Amino acid sequence: MRIYTRTGDKGTTSLIYGQRFSKKDIHVEAYSSCDEANSMIGMALSHLRSEYFSGREKV
Repeated sequence: MRIYTRTGDKGTTSLIYGQRFSKKDIHVEAYSSCDEANSMIGMALSHLRSEYFSGREKV
């Protein structure tokens, strides 16, 4: 199955409000760093036993 976005991959990506940025731009790097940190936090929380950390749903 092929997916067509009609924008092609010219080394840019669309962020908030449709503004285009280079994939090497600091904005894109910041978004991806936050996304990776959020994933790691979620993974860590999923491995905690409830008796060790009962407040994890508040994080």
